Amino acid sequence: MGADTAEIADLIARCAFRDRLAFRDLYRRTSAKLFGVTLRILRDRSEAEEALQEVYVKIWQRADRYVAGRYSPISWLVAVARNHSLDILRARKPQSEDIDMALDVADAGLNPEQAEAARGERSRIDNCLGQLDVEKADAVRGAYLDGYSYEELSERHKVPLNTMRTWLRRSLIKLRECLSA
Repeated sequence: MGADTAEIADLIARCAFRDRLAFRDLYRRTSAKLFGVTLRILRDRSEAEEALQEVYVKIWQRADRYVAGRYSPISWLVAVARNHSLDILRARKPQSEDIDMALDVADAGLNPEQAEAARGERSRIDNCLGQLDVEKADAVRGAYLDGYSYEELSERHKVPLNTMRTWLRRSLIKLRECLSA
């Protein structure tokens, strides 16, 4: 474990004991990275800023759940930010919304030429997804279109978490190869 990693782990441990100075230092050292995570997922600066504050409340409340050595402290912090941001996305969209409807709404602001290009691109993506095993294609859609966490997908497909991560990583590699062909 590097010196910086050990220091972040120590700060989280001190937060578990309600050390406000450690929390302030943890925020100072990690907030830029976690803001990047929330902004990338939410794609709205003010919503990402608000989410970041909520993420740090969760970190303060759950610091005692971090197990040093099991995960890198940054990975744990990023997971808290990612999962919170995905929860916000899920709450934002109606439960009955279909993926195709969501994609059609995204296409609504395009001119006819752009809409046709987008349909062609979507068709290529659907074709490449069709070349994956059904379960793996479903997992990719769940993770990247529906916003399910890896944990939720591993439970849904009844596979270990690391297996789900491997499925997604390998599936994305196959998709990239298919789309670049």
